[in-house]
Amino acid sequence: MKNECVSSTGFPTLNGIHQQREHLQSIVSAITSATDPYRLLTERLTLESPNDVLTFDGHPVSGVSNQAVELKQTGRVCVVGGGKAAAGFAAGLEHLLGKERLQKHRVHGLVSVPEGCAVQLDHVELRETRARGNNLPTEAVIRATHEMLKQLRSLEQDDLAFVLVTGGASALLESPRAPFSLQALAALTKNLSNAGVEIETLNAIRCMASNVKAGGLANSCTAGRLIVLVLSDVLDNSLKVIGSGPCAPHTIKRSAIEQVLFDPNIPQYDRRIISEVAREYSKEHDVFSPSKKFSSNWVTPRGCRVTHLMLGTNALAVEAATAASSALGYKIFSTTTSTDSQTANRVGSRLAASLITMSSLDATRNYPQALLEGGEATVRVPSKHGVGGRNQHTVVAAAHDILIHQKRTWPTGTLIASFGTDGEYGPTSAAGGFIDSDIAESLGTNPNSIADAIYGCNSYELLKSAGGLIETGPTGTNVADIRIVLTQPTSD
Repeated sequence: MKNECVSSTGFPTLNGIHQQREHLQSIVSAITSATDPYRLLTERLTLESPNDVLTFDGHPVSGVSNQAVELKQTGRVCVVGGGKAAAGFAAGLEHLLGKERLQKHRVHGLVSVPEGCAVQLDHVELRETRARGNNLPTEAVIRATHEMLKQLRSLEQDDLAFVLVTGGASALLESPRAPFSLQALAALTKNLSNAGVEIETLNAIRCMASNVKAGGLANSCTAGRLIVLVLSDVLDNSLKVIGSGPCAPHTIKRSAIEQVLFDPNIPQYDRRIISEVAREYSKEHDVFSPSKKFSSNWVTPRGCRVTHLMLGTNALAVEAATAASSALGYKIFSTTTSTDSQTANRVGSRLAASLITMSSLDATRNYPQALLEGGEATVRVPSKHGVGGRNQHTVVAAAHDILIHQKRTWPTGTLIASFGTDGEYGPTSAAGGFIDSDIAESLGTNPNSIADAIYGCNSYELLKSAGGLIETGPTGTNVADIRIVLTQPTSD
């Protein structure tokens, strides 16, 4: 039986039989397939004879010392890590090593994954440490992380460690810095996330309260070599931000902390906690100096040589979406990967403007068009709110802009979609949402419901009632979000 978190087999449940919806399903499927962690690892990493040299895209993995990683010269192999796509990496790594090497190098380890992702591997334990829809650390996460630290500290100089880091690792790898408690950390993270704090700032605070973030995990390793396999859910692919950088040491920018300390939308109690944490952290670390230049290859104080390998990014998802759209007969209107954080309201308005432009061009062109872009929007959640997520909010914002703000009829033959490649978001079962003319017609019968969904952050219920949810279930990958606009000429 296949596990959806190891091999991306989930497809969106889209109501109706419209061709554009079928095309959307095909594009989503192409994205999850192209960014599947098992596939990426087994296609990009190889072991070359006669010395079992580890290669990445055909080139030997060397790192800071320019010395190749040769498994024939390696003792034990330890595999640790966490994230929504870490199960696929772990399975791919066991496949790469093969039965003989797994035995010879006494491969062992522990990987922290969300509920539903733990399958039985031969040597590496996949442990479910948090429930679906709860992207916060748990006591099980802390126990698993402490076991990983113990394993890393038991290694010898001739041993090799692999650390698997993917989106979601921030909540799946955690060891709170004393006297910070798990409960306080979880509450603070949730409050800041609801306040729309950008991921870089949120991770900066997580780093100050943790023993394993900002390079802490790598610093505990006593092996001679450590290889970090990364799947990025961050738009600029910053190793400091992905999973809060468990193997990427860095200082904290003053601006990242000040953004929160002087934000009136964040409760004073939370700001006071952040101030206290920053003060304690600064006693041991250079917190408020400009961020030092970080190299993906570095040596820890214990002498462990660390090498990062980036196996997949949001750009890869955009490329897959573009290729799939072209194969379906669409001319590409535009394709981009956004690196700046924008609100879901702003993104929705921008997508709405693009849809109107593309639709007007359809009047003079006889071919369908597609817009594909990557990104990750933010939503500021009010104290009294409904249920939703940034992708659902984005498409509802687009509908609000066209149907209410511009007082237009939704153009026939057009569709807007936005979804998270991991297949889940927060408290809902939906990866995202889509709106076409039928959905828009349903929403248009009650314009107030659209406005209420926007201002009350209740997009899930609105889209659910209209049949506009994208529900894939956990895909086993995580490379941020993809937005899609499809238009086709009509005979009207």
